[in-house]
Amino acid sequence: MPGVQHNHFGRRVSSLSGIEESTNSAAPFLVDADNGPTPARKKLIRRDGREYSQPLRITAQLFLVGLNLWIGVQFCLWVRWAESGGRAAEVSRPAGVEGWLPIEGLMQLKYFLVTGQVPRVHAAGFFLFVSSLAISFVFRKSFCSWLCPVGTVSEYLWKLGRSTFGRNIQLPRWADIALRSVKYVLLSFFIYAVAGMSAAAIAEFLGSPYALIVDVRMLNFFRYLGGTTAFVVLGVVIASLFVQNFWCRYLCPYGAFLGLVSLLSPARITRNPGTCIDCAKCAKACPSALPVDKLVQIRSAECTGCLECVAVCPAKDTLAMSLPAGLRKRRAIPAWSMAAGIAILFFGLVGYAKFTGHWNTELPKQVYLQLVPNASEQQHPMPGAQ
Repeated sequence: MPGVQHNHFGRRVSSLSGIEESTNSAAPFLVDADNGPTPARKKLIRRDGREYSQPLRITAQLFLVGLNLWIGVQFCLWVRWAESGGRAAEVSRPAGVEGWLPIEGLMQLKYFLVTGQVPRVHAAGFFLFVSSLAISFVFRKSFCSWLCPVGTVSEYLWKLGRSTFGRNIQLPRWADIALRSVKYVLLSFFIYAVAGMSAAAIAEFLGSPYALIVDVRMLNFFRYLGGTTAFVVLGVVIASLFVQNFWCRYLCPYGAFLGLVSLLSPARITRNPGTCIDCAKCAKACPSALPVDKLVQIRSAECTGCLECVAVCPAKDTLAMSLPAGLRKRRAIPAWSMAAGIAILFFGLVGYAKFTGHWNTELPKQVYLQLVPNASEQQHPMPGAQ
């Protein structure tokens, strides 16, 4: 028989049945605190060997920066020769400077698709433009993070800002999305303008005095910066110190176009949830602020294929750039293989253009001697106008 006790208020309480009764009556209102055993933290299996993606990428970046500096110096010397009326030391015009004319490259691409013919003017720019598209299709938007000199400068500016001030600024999501739309607005403007041009109109434009020396006009833009333009350029540089890839992320229409092309790429960053230890190092390292640690595959047009997330991942067989290898299976692309593929596409198309005689724009010297000194006076033509 259950024992009976008296509390200090004189009430009789059953030592067993009272407890059972109160527990049963309160049961509907209690939450079972025992949710089973706490999931064990995943064991880290460190990957074997050294990760080489970033040394390879830095090597490619520095090589392209050096190559573009060499092209720039040679181009300046050529312009000096032409502006002097042929009296200064003569150097050849470097066709590689046409890689800085992506809008003209877009026009040339349409001309090629419509006519099946390689443009005669600034054909090197056409092949460089096509190579960037091919690289973006095969290896995501890796042209921006591996080869583009502007992308390299932008990257090292924000890294300088982070090392100097201790951090970079992360814009609010609403501001980030709004600013990212700017580059697509600019891109849509250029696409609209080019889409409205016929092949004949493009040929007419490319053969105009303005287009023949548009590269010289580009150089003059930077040689003779106005006050407002210099202020804008300085503002972009300062913003790039504090915000990761400010120019590339928010303003570059070329990068926007390559990003759209990269959406068709079969390659993408893939995460293995089974071996991932959820350290989130990949997301923190991503310069495009993508939630790499939350997704199985990165399909975003903002992914530049820089492999920085892969480089910081400590877990074996967890994060990699990969290609389809059958139904629901993917195969990792080694960093050296990706670097070799980018080099083959880039130098392969450049070599093809040179081998077939499409690299240089062949114009009489007298044409340049006449047009270059008056480059700033040339007016933008209106194709089709009489």
